[in-house]
Amino acid sequence: MYQLIIIVHVLLGLGIIGLVLMQQGRGADAGAAFGSGSSGSVFGAQGSASFLSRTTAIFAALFFTTSLSLAYLSGQSTVVADLMADQKIEKNAGDVPLVESAPVKAAGSAATAPVAAPIQPTAAPDVVVPTEGK
Repeated sequence: MYQLIIIVHVLLGLGIIGLVLMQQGRGADAGAAFGSGSSGSVFGAQGSASFLSRTTAIFAALFFTTSLSLAYLSGQSTVVADLMADQKIEKNAGDVPLVESAPVKAAGSAATAPVAAPIQPTAAPDVVVPTEGK
């Protein structure tokens, strides 16, 4: 039941968005007064404004009803779902295999490369500023 109301709620929301985008603004009525031919529209002499506004109002009322019903149904839930309390930490130290390290070769062997000593930072060189005219 809850999922069905959510689906209807989302569809009503998308329908309201579509209907609002299809409606003309209030400034479009001034252009209709000078003979833009709105009397010959599909929805009759009044134009599509009354049909779209009525449909939007119906969808808005249904959207409001589904919002209230979803709020009521979510408040009636007796099961408290706390995600932080449900997590259990299990130690899996026994399940993790140990990784054996590679055998260390002798220092004189040809397979090993010599290790260089770490580079020590040196002092910055003195900056010489050239003088003009010399």
